[in-house]
Amino acid sequence: MTTLTVSGRVAQVLSSYLTDLFGVMGNGNVYFLDAAEKLGLRFSPVRHEGAAIAAADAYYRASGRLAAGTTTYGPGYTNALTALAEAVQAQVPVVLVTGDAPSTGARPQDVDQAAIAAGLGAATFTVTRDAAGSITRQAVEYALTKRTAVVIAIPYDLAALEAADEELPAPLAPQLTDDGGAGLGQVVRLLAGAKRPLILAGRGAHLAGAGPELRGLADRLGALTAGTALALNLLQGDGYLGVAGGFGTDTAAGLMGEADVVLVAGASLSPFTLRFGHLLGPDSTVIQIDTALQPTHPRVDLFVSADVKSAAERILKMLDGPASPDASPAEAWRTEARKRLAEGPAHHPGSDETADGRLDPRSLATALDSVLPERRTVVQDGGHFLGWAPMYWHIPRPQDLVMVGTAYQTIGLGLASAVGAARAVEDGRTLVLASGDGGFLMGLSDLESLIGAADSAVVVIYNDAAYGAEIHQYGSQGLTEKPMLIPEVDFSGVARALGAESAIIRSLADLEALKDWIDAGARGTFVADCRITSSVRAPWLSEWMAAKQEVKAAVAG
Repeated sequence: MTTLTVSGRVAQVLSSYLTDLFGVMGNGNVYFLDAAEKLGLRFSPVRHEGAAIAAADAYYRASGRLAAGTTTYGPGYTNALTALAEAVQAQVPVVLVTGDAPSTGARPQDVDQAAIAAGLGAATFTVTRDAAGSITRQAVEYALTKRTAVVIAIPYDLAALEAADEELPAPLAPQLTDDGGAGLGQVVRLLAGAKRPLILAGRGAHLAGAGPELRGLADRLGALTAGTALALNLLQGDGYLGVAGGFGTDTAAGLMGEADVVLVAGASLSPFTLRFGHLLGPDSTVIQIDTALQPTHPRVDLFVSADVKSAAERILKMLDGPASPDASPAEAWRTEARKRLAEGPAHHPGSDETADGRLDPRSLATALDSVLPERRTVVQDGGHFLGWAPMYWHIPRPQDLVMVGTAYQTIGLGLASAVGAARAVEDGRTLVLASGDGGFLMGLSDLESLIGAADSAVVVIYNDAAYGAEIHQYGSQGLTEKPMLIPEVDFSGVARALGAESAIIRSLADLEALKDWIDAGARGTFVADCRITSSVRAPWLSEWMAAKQEVKAAVAG
């Protein structure tokens, strides 16, 4: 067996699971990166350690393939914590390879990195000379099976030492959970008797590859379908209502509220999905099929712990007799839904003029949708603007919407995430990042990383010279807006200095510069600094604010 260092053994085992690394080199990981380079792993440098895990996280969301971030110990490690917390909260498998204190004991500058990770919900696997390979494999399998972030720590004094030989078994094959057993019988009876069935798919259904089975089940039942934002267009077809929650239309939400039986497949039923308790009717029966061990929301009436794909296959087989949808009450409801969707109002188109003369973000989003390349993967940072892309843009597949920050309620991870998604896009798609000016400034150092990583990328900055969500939530209450405002930043000038094409977008006509760049081949990175008004409040934020007021009133009353 080839002699390897401890760092080399870690890299060797990782190479059997992944091809891509993101990070910043330092004392704690320099030997690991040297070994990774010799093994042929692709290293994409980022400029801030906070981007290391965010990029690896987005790489997985866009491709379904594992990636790793890497930092040095101490400040390099702590710089990555926000992105690590987001990955844990979002249940994204990702690996952070980092240096750590020497095995002989902490130095004055060392912190308890394992304790910090535990506080975020991430497990730490500290390698040794005798078991560097097996511990690395254990860490990766843990990340994949638990769908979470893990830390692989390499003690500083062991990084360059020779590792012991190990006989490692082949990586474990993926294991499906049970298909639901006897619990599916009751599911079949409820679905077969439904007059207004609805199938609501979430990211779990997408990850399980259950789209065709659930789409087939919907057609067999005559059911309407919908998806969470992270399962956008998974079940598109006849009777598809779009996104459930604040990004959907009121017409679609009204139809969902009339469902008598709702099959929730691989969705956790977050407050945003349920419109803070107002999406589903009080008399609807809610069935949840998920790999979780118990219901994820008290609204669930019947829960089945199972792999969504295998469960949907079995339900289809258990439904007796050929389908006769033309005569079924469900098909009549589907016909009515088509009519109401066609006649009902869509999203507000926006206004041509605003009080402050800046762009209405809704009309801007509509115009951008017609300009941006049809083949696109969208990365969405957190912030007030976050609904405009899933509401107004065509996003072909669930993996083409990488929505970061919502799990941990962060902003500023968008640029870093765009780096990872850009590396994951391999079929000629254009990477499109939607960001706010506040979050963009937080991650500005990694605009250079994106320019270096992307073959084709468009950055759309919704620039309202403010922290927009705070303006609407707290400025509207009379609190001082001074800390909520940001001096107007010329992002276009910054982008050009770093090597990107760019333009300031003050009117819809200014989008011609972006169109010309796309028509010329859309190569490289284009930054559109879009000057929008802060006077338009997103509907999802209005719902959130109203829900908070309801809670406040209930507590006070």
